[in-house]
Amino acid sequence: MIRSMTGYGCAAGESEGLSLTIEVRSVNNRYLDCNIRIPRVYTSMEDALKEVVGRHVSRGKVDVYVTIDSSGAEDLTVEVNRTVTDAYVEAMRSLSETYGIPLSLSALDLARFQDVLTVRKKETDTDSLSAELCRIMDEAMKSYDGMRLAEGGKLREDILLRLAEIERLTDLAEARSPETVKAYREKLLARMREVLESTDIEESRILTEAAIFADRVAVNEEIVRLRSHIQQMRGMLDGDGPTGRKMDFLVQEMNREANTLGSKGNDGEIARIVIDIKAEIEKIREQIQNIE
Repeated sequence: MIRSMTGYGCAAGESEGLSLTIEVRSVNNRYLDCNIRIPRVYTSMEDALKEVVGRHVSRGKVDVYVTIDSSGAEDLTVEVNRTVTDAYVEAMRSLSETYGIPLSLSALDLARFQDVLTVRKKETDTDSLSAELCRIMDEAMKSYDGMRLAEGGKLREDILLRLAEIERLTDLAEARSPETVKAYREKLLARMREVLESTDIEESRILTEAAIFADRVAVNEEIVRLRSHIQQMRGMLDGDGPTGRKMDFLVQEMNREANTLGSKGNDGEIARIVIDIKAEIEKIREQIQNIE
């Protein structure tokens, strides 16, 4: 199934007491352009997240937003520096005994002294956190892929309808082509009679001129190639894997055949049919810009 390059996905989880959320958004782009927005302290994990994205996406501008919330984490510890505290207590007792000052000392008083309490941040297991982020990233990408597949299905239906219309118009052009030769033969005969008046006209000469004209305006090859392109595109729409670039090339070939059909047809009705064919091709081209 084809996938759109436009999509959104989201997933969340926890690791090391941290709340983790990942959002994925993408728009059209010729190549894969992946941007990871993650808190600076965790930038070392960008490459691992980009690798997960690369397993799901081949082209498109993909923005990944990583939120790491530590508000609920018990990541801080307060430790007592016993050596410093003992020194402070001993010093206070010495002052009391030396100068006869009453000793009135509380834990809160000690805590105010420098270096008695030490605040430490809990060490984070970066390997465990990175593994969990990659798992969440993969979940977000699955959600993202689901949306892209749904959008791709709509694109496929629209393109198939337009291919069917191009095929119908091609049949009309093919049916009209012999009529242009017949009309040219009759027009040529009328002109020659007008010039030569009552003089007898050689039928073989008329047939020769008509045959030359028919060969010059023959559109059989263009119609065969146009139908072949239509079938190839239908096959791409039902295939697996990224096909956007191939389809874009095929649309250019279809447009080229339509232009040749119009220039060789030498007929007003065929010209109008070709305009309609090119209008449908252009609509397909616009849709393909959204396909991965």
